[in-house]
Amino acid sequence: MSKVDLKRELKHLYQPSAKEVVQVDVPAFQFLMIDGEGDPNTSQAYAEAVEALFSVAYTTKFMVKKGAQGIDYAVMPLEGLWWSDDMSVFTSNDRSRWKWTMMIMQPHFVSERRASRRPGEVENHHPSTHGWIAGGPFEPTPLRGTACLRRHVAEAHVLLPTLAFERE
Repeated sequence: MSKVDLKRELKHLYQPSAKEVVQVDVPAFQFLMIDGEGDPNTSQAYAEAVEALFSVAYTTKFMVKKGAQGIDYAVMPLEGLWWSDDMSVFTSNDRSRWKWTMMIMQPHFVSERRASRRPGEVENHHPSTHGWIAGGPFEPTPLRGTACLRRHVAEAHVLLPTLAFERE
């Protein structure tokens, strides 16, 4: 069985500075993603979205590890895209109007076929994810492009200085 350490291989993307924002070019990766809105510190929808993402990610990890591929890998960290229709909600700290896409990167060796098999297996083990997963195929979505990164080390209110910097 081979072991893959994607966080080490992609250190420039997954261990950015916590002190400054850096701009990077992100190659094409596939992500499990869920969109939502509301305060990430208090929203039940946010908590359920994160639970669903990790449930699918860990189910996939063990399918790959026990399957013909026999590859062991660590589930990648939770990532988020944050925005609002009115960007002033970030400076006024109105988190109830934040929009977000939470996501977990999937290794290149995780196939779409495997992704389409996951929902039933996850729902059998984690019934609370049914509302998130039942809506359709929960497939990895490819993303790539330029991004600004900063390591997030606390609650969502700590994002405000970073987001204010990005607007300038």
